Amino acid sequence: MANISVRGRIALAAAAAASRASQKAGRGKGSMIGGLIALQIDKGIMEQLGRGRRTVLVTGTNGKSTTTRMTTAALGTLGPVATQADGANMDAGIVAALNAHRDAPLAAIEVDELHLPHVTDALSPAAVVLLNLSRDQLDRVGEINMIERKLRAGLAAHPDTVVIANCDDVLVTSIAYDHPKVVWVAAGGGWAVDATSCPRSGEPIIWEGVHWRSTGADFQRPQPDWWLDGEQLCGPNDVRLPLRPALPGRANRGNAAQAVAAAVAMGADPARAAEAVGTVREIAGRYRTVQVGGRAARLLLAKNPAGWQEALSMIEPAAAGLVIAVNGQVPDGEDLSWLWDVRFEHFEGVRVVASGERATDLAVRLTYAGVEHTTVADPLRAIASCPAGRVEVLANYTAFRDLNRELEERTA
Repeated sequence: MANISVRGRIALAAAAAASRASQKAGRGKGSMIGGLIALQIDKGIMEQLGRGRRTVLVTGTNGKSTTTRMTTAALGTLGPVATQADGANMDAGIVAALNAHRDAPLAAIEVDELHLPHVTDALSPAAVVLLNLSRDQLDRVGEINMIERKLRAGLAAHPDTVVIANCDDVLVTSIAYDHPKVVWVAAGGGWAVDATSCPRSGEPIIWEGVHWRSTGADFQRPQPDWWLDGEQLCGPNDVRLPLRPALPGRANRGNAAQAVAAAVAMGADPARAAEAVGTVREIAGRYRTVQVGGRAARLLLAKNPAGWQEALSMIEPAAAGLVIAVNGQVPDGEDLSWLWDVRFEHFEGVRVVASGERATDLAVRLTYAGVEHTTVADPLRAIASCPAGRVEVLANYTAFRDLNRELEERTA
């Protein structure tokens, strides 16, 4: 604790006591309450815990937890890595993660988009990974162009930080475009609805195959340093590596590519980094398959229109059933108007069940999409209502969290 002030040591001691009390009371691991208390006592504790480490920050609307886990695996080829195990990506969770791995010389930290500027100020990261930027919870996050401007200004204050940016995402490219140290990765951009106009000029964005350009500013897709070619990841100095992520979906291949690029920027061997990202098979319960009666239920999480569209593309067409569970609590965003931005129209032949606290809202959307469905509010009962066999379960944040808790309690 040589880098920790006296006040900081008192803060961490109080945090440890609060965490133990939380555990004894059966209220979870207590890491969040510990982080909150530490910050209340010493507002500079994050900066102190970050000193002496080489840190990578990972942010974006979708894929933060997955890419952070992949980056952790890739950096693990260099040495011990501090990271969040549970995806707690705001200040308290970051403090808890750094404190739990105080001796690790490296850190891979997931950061909420709104928190990135001040976390970057506190931790002075060696690298920042920018995945994508699209509409999220408007009642919490606000308009997407405002977020883009804040992130651009935040990174401008750190010219020595290497930015690993997805050049297929217009808004991410705008954030990093003027930065002096950028590694461009063609990680894919399946959702372009929020970037039909240039964030710098307001004029239309023109797409020509994978290339895009603004009609109103000197702003276009940069030439990538890293890109995917089938199952190969191509990079600087004619690097060509097999990239076989264990997680499904096109988006996860892009996440893996950015994780490798970040690790290489930190000094990792490209081949070892690419192999390491393929060992990540589950992130806080996501993508795992659990047995529920005679049904093998695969759990998928989605939180906003872009994430939902990507997750829906992963649904196995031959599945016996599809349970879609939607809540509308504060962490989800209480405004569910985004349901009308998601294409639900392509589920012919699959038994679809609308579920969750807002099952009725979802059922209305499915009706207008022409999707035959039933409505069962409780997700476990919804799974049980499906035919035996493989069942895909797609849930938003609190619906996913609560279903996982129920499954764990049943297992226990």
